[in-house]
Amino acid sequence: MTAIKVIEPIIVEVPLATPVVGVHGTTVGQRSVLVRVASDEGVEGWGNVDPTPGYSLVTATDIRDAVARLAPVLVGGDPFNLHRALALMDREAAADGFEAKAAIEMALLDLKGRALDLPVHSLLGGALTREVTLNAWIGAVAPAQAAREAGEWQRRGFTTAKIKIAGGGPEGIERVAAVRAAVGDRMALRVDFNESLTLAESVAFIRRLEPYALTLVEQPIPRTDIAGLARIRGQIGVPLMADESVTGPASLIDIIRREAADIVKLKVMKQGGLLRTRQMIECAAAAGLRVVIGHGFGLTLSTLAEAAVAATSDAVLPGCEAVGPLKMAGDVVRDPVNLEAGVIRLTDAPGLGAVIDPEALERYRAEP
Repeated sequence: MTAIKVIEPIIVEVPLATPVVGVHGTTVGQRSVLVRVASDEGVEGWGNVDPTPGYSLVTATDIRDAVARLAPVLVGGDPFNLHRALALMDREAAADGFEAKAAIEMALLDLKGRALDLPVHSLLGGALTREVTLNAWIGAVAPAQAAREAGEWQRRGFTTAKIKIAGGGPEGIERVAAVRAAVGDRMALRVDFNESLTLAESVAFIRRLEPYALTLVEQPIPRTDIAGLARIRGQIGVPLMADESVTGPASLIDIIRREAADIVKLKVMKQGGLLRTRQMIECAAAAGLRVVIGHGFGLTLSTLAEAAVAATSDAVLPGCEAVGPLKMAGDVVRDPVNLEAGVIRLTDAPGLGAVIDPEALERYRAEP
């Protein structure tokens, strides 16, 4: 029987094409964790997760170390039995280590797909669409710059965009107004606060944004205050999305029980893998919630993984936020995914559908 022979975590640091200004500051590079899993029959699979400073509670080094701790409980086991691998990792890491579990599980799915000559979306049960539309992003920049960027995204073919707002100052309102004026009704707009408002100021501030026809506002207050999200949701006229508040399944159940969101943001990295992200999509859908998939910074492997998940459910809203490769000046695969027109097109290539470039891997390899 085929067995897992090697699980190897690797940290890489890839520069961004241009600095990105967000709620948590300016980002100039991405430290990501790659995981290589090899079987005793010589088949390899690769996974990758991309922690974001300020958003993620762990660093790339933390994730690398967690993968190293989890590897011994998996080596020698069946690489095709994902449920068994997840159970073993849960037993070792309890409720922690979502990112490490996600990277390992992604690599196992990639390996299984390559061994069986099947794409990951087929292993997940099949894709409902072969085209996953993407959501553009506009950072916490001056209103005039935001308007210019929005017009450029619209010309490239993007039909939805996210605008970052840091805190409750007037510039956030001005930024949204400038973007709406620039694109008219040709783009659906979202606003993401990344926890930067207080509960006391949130309702009044969000109401000032309502004239700009937003499709959602995202995570206005700190992630632990789910009761506060419920209070805000009951007093605003725009759909509310929880992101940082959504970790494991228990957090999603709490949000559902408290009626604290209309939409939830799920990411393969923070949910602990593709299978568990799929489970949480179904749980949210059963409660009448819609889902947005994706993370803002990342490499091709994690992007393809999230696109595969997004394509498997009609509870997932258009405008997947797995747009990391658009921000990067490089990647670790031979043919990075092309997102320029605002669409990821799924293929039937085995596994995740990307091949690691050994030279790029060495070029971007970083110390823990």
